Amino acid sequence: MHIESPDLLAQAEHISLSLAEQEQSAVAACASELSAQSKSHQTNLLGLSRPEMEQFFEAMGEKKFRATQVLKWIHQFGVTDFDQMTNLAGKLREKLKTVAYIQAPEVVHKNFSKDGTRKWVFRVGDGAGSLVETVLIPADDKTGARKTLCISSQVGCALDCSFCSTGKQGFQRDLTTAEIIGQLWVANQSYMEDVPVGERTRTVTNVVMMGMGEPLLNFEPVVSAMRLMLDDFAYGMSKRRVTLSTSGIVPMIDKLAEEIDVALAISLHAPNDELRNELVPINKKYPLAELIPAARRYISTDGVIDSARKHVTIEYVMLEGVNDQPEHAKQLIQLLRDLPSKINLIPFNPFPHAPYGRSSRNRIMAFQKQLSDAGFVCTVRTTRGDDIDAACGQLVGQVADRTRRAERWQKKVLQQQGASKNGNHTEILRTRG
Repeated sequence: MHIESPDLLAQAEHISLSLAEQEQSAVAACASELSAQSKSHQTNLLGLSRPEMEQFFEAMGEKKFRATQVLKWIHQFGVTDFDQMTNLAGKLREKLKTVAYIQAPEVVHKNFSKDGTRKWVFRVGDGAGSLVETVLIPADDKTGARKTLCISSQVGCALDCSFCSTGKQGFQRDLTTAEIIGQLWVANQSYMEDVPVGERTRTVTNVVMMGMGEPLLNFEPVVSAMRLMLDDFAYGMSKRRVTLSTSGIVPMIDKLAEEIDVALAISLHAPNDELRNELVPINKKYPLAELIPAARRYISTDGVIDSARKHVTIEYVMLEGVNDQPEHAKQLIQLLRDLPSKINLIPFNPFPHAPYGRSSRNRIMAFQKQLSDAGFVCTVRTTRGDDIDAACGQLVGQVADRTRRAERWQKKVLQQQGASKNGNHTEILRTRG
């Protein structure tokens, strides 16, 4: 009698599972490709704004009001089956099946944290595609239960901020409007799966364009998606509850001001050009002397009373020994003295081989006090979702990198590990001010 060892049995089982998973993945990719081919001549209505939807129906010979009906079915009730759109004529529903479809990005993984945070991983593009991540963060505030969704705008990121894990993955492409608004659609649906269609409500209260990517480098799809967020026939969100965060693409900040009224956040992270050039390299092209005036121009409301542009939110990640010293706080106070702003201090969330450490709580509290004493509204972001890698700066996804940045990052990591093994403890990845 031949008796297999437990280790060999486990190994065989693992190989069998791996082969099964590979086969399942191949089948899914093939099915996705066939589905994409069948829909290549159809329009995905999920990403159409109201004017675009009106044009779509007029081109079909239908009245414009059909656009608002379908918008409500899609975005307010979460319906993707034309047969369920009962206020549309039967012939129109049949016609829509031949020329259109409604499809959000495929959810390949979801994880719900013990603190209520939810994270989704989406596959975007044809075939295997690339993966992007989206996070929903719940919190209680004076208006009730707030649910803030952090949305991605690109596969990877075209920028390379030294403290951000997303940037280390490189960059593949921009997301489409449907892929952007689809993240909000899925998040809303996650609270309504068991709710009858007629009783469904919009549950996400706030959106921040702070996920993977630089939103202003994917301008048109991002603005189109935000218009849907604000549209009363779609999500009907307040313009003060939709925030775009940018690392500082100055010309596009000015263009944004002309296109849409939403809140603006600046990923600042350093109070002087020398340090910011290292932490946020786009600063070399658009230094603080250009960025801060652009932020001031953005909040010039020209007498519009209910504008979302009352102030700019300043995001500042706290890196131990790098940008968290009293001198940095003094420089920040001076830099922002003429800019109506709220400052949000973000405890750094480490990722594998990160070149930084998180500032201590005492250091963060002292930094906050220094800014508050100078008259600034200054908050410290509560870290949520770190048990599911959903905290700020931890969104990674999977990127078919066109920039080779991920490859260069891995080489640096290997060099660092080699130096450590040889007794050389030089922190070659560390950036200090």
